[in-house]
Amino acid sequence: MLNSGGSVNTHIEASSKPSSFEFPGFEKGGLFDLGHPLLNRIAESFVKAAGIGAIQAVSREAYFTATEASGLDSSNGTPPEVSGHKRNRFPDLRGGSNSKSLEAMVKSTGKESLQWGLAAGVYSGLTYGLKEARGAHDWKNSAVAGAITGVALALTSDCSSHEQIVQCAITGAAISSAANLLSGIF
Repeated sequence: MLNSGGSVNTHIEASSKPSSFEFPGFEKGGLFDLGHPLLNRIAESFVKAAGIGAIQAVSREAYFTATEASGLDSSNGTPPEVSGHKRNRFPDLRGGSNSKSLEAMVKSTGKESLQWGLAAGVYSGLTYGLKEARGAHDWKNSAVAGAITGVALALTSDCSSHEQIVQCAITGAAISSAANLLSGIF
């Protein structure tokens, strides 16, 4: 383009060209845009927690496989919370063929991911919904959301009894209330 003096104008206006490529949903920190903040929050929490659950399941099984292979597996070296039923939830994982072991690993990882994602999605959705309904975000919202999330998690386990469901509800309410109260302190 020629300017009034007859020379070529090489100046490009900054407003006409973006300085860098930007993803439309990342300036606010969100991964999803499903049309409503509640849906966005649930989906984002589910995906993030499901990824953490998958990593946790794979690393736990890798640890157990490594300790058994090295001969370090003794009854006094295994913590009591991972012995017995929890330790042998997926007996096919060390199956006779690699395809059977891989299939069992994928199933266990998928189940663990679903449980973690469910917990995060339910909790996040409930806290957001209660905040919108009550107009306040306090320990009461956290307690209710934690209790309902605890019940949902208890119902996804293989053998859920009445006592286990009540215990998970109380534990969920206590942990989420404490986290909410402590978040104001620290």
